[in-house]
Amino acid sequence: MLYLTKDLFPVFVPLGVVGFYRYLWFMIKLLAYFFYRPMMPKENPTYRAEYDVTIIVPTIDAGEEFKEAAHSWLANNPKEIIIITETKMKDALQELANSVDPSRIRVLTVPKANKRLQMVEGIRNTTSEIIVFADDDAIWGPTCLEYILACFEDPNMGGVGTSQTVKSVGRYQTVWEVLAGFRLTIRNIEIAASTHIDGGVCCLSGRTAAYRTCILQDPQFQYEFTHDFWLGKYPLNSGDDKFLTRWMVYHGWNTYIQVCKEAELLSTFKNNWRFVKQVLRWTRNTWRSDFRSLFTERKIWSRHPYVAFTMVDKIFNPITLLSGPISVIVMAWEGKFHLPIWDIVISYIVWLMLTRIIKLLPHLFRRPQDVIWVPAFLVFGYYFAIMKIYALFTLHEVGWGTRAGIDQTPAELEKEKESQKLEQQRQGALEKDSYDSNVATQAAIAAAAAAARATHYEQQQQQTSQRWVGEIPRPESPGTADLIRHFSLAQQRQASVTTSSNGAGTSQHLEDIDEHDRQDLDQDEYEYDQDDGLARYFAQSDESLAAMRAANVSSHGRYPSENQRSHQRPPGPNRQGGPGYM
Repeated sequence: MLYLTKDLFPVFVPLGVVGFYRYLWFMIKLLAYFFYRPMMPKENPTYRAEYDVTIIVPTIDAGEEFKEAAHSWLANNPKEIIIITETKMKDALQELANSVDPSRIRVLTVPKANKRLQMVEGIRNTTSEIIVFADDDAIWGPTCLEYILACFEDPNMGGVGTSQTVKSVGRYQTVWEVLAGFRLTIRNIEIAASTHIDGGVCCLSGRTAAYRTCILQDPQFQYEFTHDFWLGKYPLNSGDDKFLTRWMVYHGWNTYIQVCKEAELLSTFKNNWRFVKQVLRWTRNTWRSDFRSLFTERKIWSRHPYVAFTMVDKIFNPITLLSGPISVIVMAWEGKFHLPIWDIVISYIVWLMLTRIIKLLPHLFRRPQDVIWVPAFLVFGYYFAIMKIYALFTLHEVGWGTRAGIDQTPAELEKEKESQKLEQQRQGALEKDSYDSNVATQAAIAAAAAAARATHYEQQQQQTSQRWVGEIPRPESPGTADLIRHFSLAQQRQASVTTSSNGAGTSQHLEDIDEHDRQDLDQDEYEYDQDDGLARYFAQSDESLAAMRAANVSSHGRYPSENQRSHQRPPGPNRQGGPGYM
């Protein structure tokens, strides 16, 4: 490479320094990986799976792979498995659970698919000391849970993760699954190194991770977990494992990763181009979580400085990765090399291939046949660097990306808000119509009351002018029966308008009432509300009239005079604070 770059050696010095740093950093990780040792189970452990472990599996579309995964969980002998799904999927998941082991698998539901809400529902229904979250396709080895529980012998241990490898969906792994396997190999090296160096980890992967139940049943945790927003307005559904890891660090709990064959799990990945969408979602979650850890919460700097430095390194990684090929391409295009262009390109590609093979040696020792996909990994690495930059500028995109219906993108949220706004406007219009109808009804009642008072007053005037003597039977107040009947019908109309807010059936109901009104029914069929102003008015008026007549018969045998009536007149509804009638 020095021979190729001698024409522009000063230009390549900075790039050489960056390259030296990158490979030195990798060698440090590799060295720590070789010195890492997992925690070994004790002969008499504090926690035993059959008493202390509940496995919670949030899912919406578990398929046949769920059966294999569930059998592998049951082989670890947990106390219980809780499946959380949305309501419409309960029957299908219950059938799957029954086909595996109905005695130890429960199926619970939430109204709408949302992974974080599903996880909280499972937490609230857990009675064991340890909770293990697992994906519905995560396949465990028979000793996986035993090795996970070994870490909880430390009373300060809050969360434990595992190493992972790829399980092919078909008979052979596709290029996308091989790329996922390459990424997992590098990840296993990184998490083992960080665990060995300072005990920290960037993320306890949600494919399988264990936590103390007491931490997760804290109401404050559950509120923060389900009300997690990016920039205060974009609700986060994915990234639950990042949130949980940050919560452990911020609240002083230890974390650990069991990187060993005994605790390794198999997991399926997208075996087509949708794998790229998975990676994009993970990348956005990483950006958001790392920014919060480094610049908002900042506990990571003091508790796990190596992990903090790793996060900072990842921020600049796309720039350093792209700087080399961009520089070579630009200078080759401008003809600044003394060698032919194809010599430069071939030499540079061979150099990059050799360096990538070195990084992937732990994977190639296990699967040597994957060496043919190293060029694809090289291309994907540069594509991933560009994707990271794109993800940085699209952090407001919070959709799941690979599962329809599990959450909503900002556009879908905006559409739902618009729909809710239109629904509110429609309800407001219906309420306004109901209010207008109510006002008209009250006006009719007020007019009827005014007519009743006028009729009553005229009757009293006529009776006073007659000055009759002797015990006279109490006459019926003219118009009272008709007005009470009208009042009752009006109340029924009002109730009909209120309860039939959508308008359906209202006109038919009013027609029924009008037909009822046309029938000559006895007034005793109508029971009016004693708390209503008009009803109180009629009751008090009739009661007062009977009292006045009784007083007249007992004392004078005559109807009371006008002065007497002025002192005995009952207070109207407007004097008792009720609705007044003018």
